[in-house]
Amino acid sequence: MTRKSWQLLLALLAIPAFAQQNPEPPRLEISDFHFITEVDERFQSFNIEMCEVVGGDFWVPYGLLDPEKVKKEGFAALKHSISPIDLYDQKLRTLTRGLGSAYIRISGTWANTTYFQDNDEPKMTQAPEGFETVLTRKEWKGVIDFVNEMDAKLVTSFAISEGIRDRNGHWTPDQVQALLNYTESIGGEITAAEMFNEPSHASHGGAPEGYTAADYAQDFEVFKKFIDKAAPDIKILGPGSTGEGGILPIDAYMATDQILSAKPQPEFDIFSYHFYGGVSRRCQGGLTPEGALSEEWLSKTELGLKYYEEARDKFLPDAPIWLTETAEAACGGNPWAVTYLDSFRYLEQLGRLAKEGVKVVMHNTLARSEYALLDSETLDPRPNYWSALMWNKLMGTKVYEADFSHDELDIFVHNLKGFSDGYGVLIVNPKDMESSFSLPVDAEKFLLTADSLQSKTVRLNGTVLELTSDHALPAIGGQMIAAGEIQVPAHGIMFLAIKK
Repeated sequence: MTRKSWQLLLALLAIPAFAQQNPEPPRLEISDFHFITEVDERFQSFNIEMCEVVGGDFWVPYGLLDPEKVKKEGFAALKHSISPIDLYDQKLRTLTRGLGSAYIRISGTWANTTYFQDNDEPKMTQAPEGFETVLTRKEWKGVIDFVNEMDAKLVTSFAISEGIRDRNGHWTPDQVQALLNYTESIGGEITAAEMFNEPSHASHGGAPEGYTAADYAQDFEVFKKFIDKAAPDIKILGPGSTGEGGILPIDAYMATDQILSAKPQPEFDIFSYHFYGGVSRRCQGGLTPEGALSEEWLSKTELGLKYYEEARDKFLPDAPIWLTETAEAACGGNPWAVTYLDSFRYLEQLGRLAKEGVKVVMHNTLARSEYALLDSETLDPRPNYWSALMWNKLMGTKVYEADFSHDELDIFVHNLKGFSDGYGVLIVNPKDMESSFSLPVDAEKFLLTADSLQSKTVRLNGTVLELTSDHALPAIGGQMIAAGEIQVPAHGIMFLAIKK
């Protein structure tokens, strides 16, 4: 072979090698977006625990946990007394208003044993027999005023303990009727309600000893007949179970299939469930920050949905499905739930569940414990708050599938909120290397980054996101980018506003 032939052969061999090292980035074709479903206009919503409203025992912050006390007292040492939340606090109201229209769920295990004190006397120092805590008119009016001021809609649940029952152990509506009457008298409205919180864990949630699926069915029949007559506009949610399908280690629980197949068979307007991908370190869980960006972890929310979706399809095939309680981990969240690291789970959960047809996702909580959107002491925004703010700003109710495959990036497409035509695109890079894609149109970019994964500070297009000196939200502005190759930094979260 001549020298010239060798040179030609080497040149030909070099072409595919070079191309392999520098491939064209995948192209995000706007024309390939196709509509798949629509979510509720209040899709992104949140919980305020009944414990926060009335005051009580809630999760001890990690910085205050006493290991020796935990060894001696066990589970009880994981909680401490908290004061009722001030729902008239202007900073709290300003930040909540920034998240847009939402459902606000007042529930949690405490609601299962809470007595409504239907008078204007000072708060009882001890709950009546069969209850564990007391909700006053003043506290409930704070809830109603807050919900109305936020242009929100109220979701709640009611007591199930011995105190709400007659001498024969049957569930009675007296307490619910009193709460409904007072709510209406002060200009409030309950949009939807679960009979009680997490019947799957009734034995740990204040229900009578030995409570069964048959007991649930009998109670629910009375509850539904009462609601249908006394407050027919309230949507009944249920069952609100959690942890099944191998998601959480559960020693004893009442399976959703048992609840839904008991006679008389419960029927709900909306099928609800709860999801936590694991248990926090506080409760001896084994989750680690190293696994918080893995596909196994980020996709676990879909695994949890699959279990409850199958139950819904089997028993209530026409019911919309809502996730009425979720967060990073059960038992108050892990230490890294307060950092940028959990922003990936937070946004991927919204994006993935929207594509799967879940209509509403309620984060737990707004302002208490590590998994809260706001710091409970200062009410300062945590990284997940800024993620929620961006979702509210850009992601509409129409959900699209993008005919787009990328090994490093996860992409979610909705209509652009507030515009008759256009798209809001969320691009998540959970990898530790920069990645890119090609965009055929101009767009407005909103890039979230942090100096480290476990930072509590988030940057938007390079500028630290923080409140102004008077506790107002900063201006949220994007950066115009031209069509072409778009770089997404390692561990970057990018929103795009594409206006047609």
